[in-house]
Amino acid sequence: MSRHVALIGAPTDIGASVRGASMGPEALRVAGLREALLAQGVTVSDLGNLVGPANPVLPAHAGYRHLDEVTQWCRAVDDAVSTSLARGELPIMLGGDHCLAVGSISAVARHCRERGRRLRVLWLDAHADFNTAALTPSGNLHGMPVACLCGYGPEPLTGLSGRTPALAPDWIRQIGIRSVDPGERRLVHDVGLEVFDMRYIDETGMRQTLARALEGLDADTHLHVSFDVDFLDPDIAPGVATTVPGGPSYREAQLCMEMIADTGLLASLDVVEVNPAYDERNRTATVAVDLVASLFGKSTLMRRP
Repeated sequence: MSRHVALIGAPTDIGASVRGASMGPEALRVAGLREALLAQGVTVSDLGNLVGPANPVLPAHAGYRHLDEVTQWCRAVDDAVSTSLARGELPIMLGGDHCLAVGSISAVARHCRERGRRLRVLWLDAHADFNTAALTPSGNLHGMPVACLCGYGPEPLTGLSGRTPALAPDWIRQIGIRSVDPGERRLVHDVGLEVFDMRYIDETGMRQTLARALEGLDADTHLHVSFDVDFLDPDIAPGVATTVPGGPSYREAQLCMEMIADTGLLASLDVVEVNPAYDERNRTATVAVDLVASLFGKSTLMRRP
């Protein structure tokens, strides 16, 4: 794990169904993200916010809402994350909505491909985000990033990494899923995506879930975590536009982050979908910052090693 972190803000809700996630980067900064990371002994460069097109709030066209604008934002994220990785930094992309992960993960996939490294993506989310234009009438691209990364979607996004698909499905582990459309479910099963949904977590516990999700990692694996804050139960994280009841508790989420930190392999991170318009005194961003600090070594473990 690089001990130099670069914060990259992407203040847009261009791919979402509801406005407000564009305020997420500042909410995370106000909640003390930089200070929390510094407390874990890493150096932090806040690179500020990227600039992209405004949200035109238009209906879907040819199955997609705001495809041109989403593509511009994802290219900006791709460029920024690529530059950060080339400098040996650990980039943290602050969303913004989850469509932006097409940009960050495309950059990570290309980085790994050029260096002959393996890639594992942990997708922490209430939603599978494997919709396509044929499966959803909304056309909202924040419900499609995993599909796009796996080659199912519009060419400007599926080809962003320089290779289509950017990811093979068996590089991805989804955790916390509890809201999937019927057609989306069939497609997820058809491509063989490995999903640890909330029933799996309920039946086996978070410890066993993470142990399975982290199987097969080695020192040459680049571990990317894409953390959609609606992964968390709304009781602890109400400040998202697409809450789904029954998510991980605070303690389950802490264990998840601590086990990821224990690998020492975290190399890039997304934190997305914080929506202050739905929050209570920035409570959701504060919880998210606390959990990100756990990814970097803050632990409740009191036993001797």
